Amino acid sequence: MLKNNPFNGLFFKLLLGFWLCSSLIIALVSLLPLLQQNHDRSPLPPSLERILKSVAKRIQEQPQLLEGKNLQRLYHSHNKKGDRNHNAGPLRLYLTDGEGQVLNTKRVSRGFRRFQLMAEEADHPISHQFRDELIFGPYSFVVNGKPYQLFGRFPDNHPRPWFFFFADNKLLTAGLAILLSGLLCGLLAWYLGKPLRSLKHSANALARGDLSSRVDAATANRRDEMGQLAQAFNGMADAVQAMINNQQRLMGDISHELRTPLTRLQLALALGRKKGQQSEELERISYEALQLEALISELLTLSRVSLASHENKVVLELAESLSQVLDDAEFEAEQQGKLLQIDIPEALQLPLHPKTLSRAIENLLRNAICYANSQITISAAQVGKHILITVEDDGPGIDPQELEAIFKPFYRPDTARDRQSGGWGLGLAITQAAITLHQGSIVAENLISPTGKREGLKLSISLPVS
Repeated sequence: MLKNNPFNGLFFKLLLGFWLCSSLIIALVSLLPLLQQNHDRSPLPPSLERILKSVAKRIQEQPQLLEGKNLQRLYHSHNKKGDRNHNAGPLRLYLTDGEGQVLNTKRVSRGFRRFQLMAEEADHPISHQFRDELIFGPYSFVVNGKPYQLFGRFPDNHPRPWFFFFADNKLLTAGLAILLSGLLCGLLAWYLGKPLRSLKHSANALARGDLSSRVDAATANRRDEMGQLAQAFNGMADAVQAMINNQQRLMGDISHELRTPLTRLQLALALGRKKGQQSEELERISYEALQLEALISELLTLSRVSLASHENKVVLELAESLSQVLDDAEFEAEQQGKLLQIDIPEALQLPLHPKTLSRAIENLLRNAICYANSQITISAAQVGKHILITVEDDGPGIDPQELEAIFKPFYRPDTARDRQSGGWGLGLAITQAAITLHQGSIVAENLISPTGKREGLKLSISLPVS
């Protein structure tokens, strides 16, 4: 038995999974402004610094550039000596005085005003790529004892860091964050749901009668509550299988042991008849002995069918496997003045236990012949990966509340209470055990006329072809 470790618990895994998922998304989203801020305050590249330095040097050498039209022409400077990475568009220069007022143009963009504040906060020359422009500076210099600052601007043909795309497209970023969060939570849900699906599959198989169904080892070896639940389920399935198998073996053993005194009783009756001892009481004892022998035979058959799961199936044609049963049923129906219609294609094949399936179909046909008014039909067809066998009769049908109960051992419907017509209620139980052995299913339903009256019974068997 695994020790209870709180760090292996399902609660801890759920907490850790969702906490990591939300923390990762929050960290990625929160990191974008930080990356942008670091990029905003990145030092001025040497290539751009050389551009501003060369223009400032020219102004210092020619102070007249700060007067009149020369000052305005300074705005439309050209990058003749600048770096080749920035020669794809015109260079625009902004000259400011000591108070930060632009001197050489009145057309100042909002982005430039923002850049002035960014540069002032950084307290050193920087460059920043806006959506449609690259602004850099300032380069400080003095002319005639007055301080000036020089800024530069290039149009929007310069590469930006990849994370700026997400910073500029906030809705898209939010959508990607939601998508990533859903993906991570989906992986976590799949990880937690996989053992539950395995448990569900095993539980359904056990409910259908597959007593060998167990939860897979990967789920049972988990160290959380899922693994403990899987181990508990497997333990329960082992106990159920052992209990049912012991019960069926006990029923078979008792039935087998009952044959010994029954055989002695029949021998005693035979000796009495041989000595000429005839009476109504002896005839009654003989009749009950025959009934008891038939009952024991049915019980042994049910026990053998229930315990035959270890036998290998054989792939045979359905019509060939049922040929003897169908011939006997056709003869029996003819003797009772009834018609048996058979529609089973010879090409239908499936893996089966020949004797067991033949006994199951024989029980259904005998019941149908017994209760039919005039006609019985047996047909088979392949539907997908299953073969569907149906047996129909035009008899009185069964009370709808008893349609599921008729497959229980020793159950007889109200319409068949007497032993002469209803037997011991083991025929359909043997049939169901045989169908379960083939991993199939059987369903009973009444045939209803347009007026709503019961006009027969239909038994449908579904058997897998692989």
